[in-house]
Amino acid sequence: MTAKKDKYAYRVLWSEEDQEYVGLCSEFGSLSWLESTQEKALKGIRKLVSECVSDLNKNGEEVPSPITVRDYSGKFMVRVPPEIHRQLAVQAAESGVSLNRIASAKLAR
Repeated sequence: MTAKKDKYAYRVLWSEEDQEYVGLCSEFGSLSWLESTQEKALKGIRKLVSECVSDLNKNGEEVPSPITVRDYSGKFMVRVPPEIHRQLAVQAAESGVSLNRIASAKLAR
């Protein structure tokens, strides 16, 4: 994997427990990299992911596709308590929009 083709979702957070920055990759949830600076943590996790992808390819295993390029249907099911469902249905009716529109607007906040 070259840097140009690396489309994985990375983030760097401060770890109070470790007193260092931790680099993470959403597609490889079991990997992390600790460093003294954000830049070093990002560089470290990217290198670790690259090595992991190389190993997966070498062993003929499936390599996770980047979240950012996956296709999404725009549909998912959410279970809520009946009272919340009722409240949302009332809000939708009062606003003259669908329940989906109300729920989508609330999730986008």
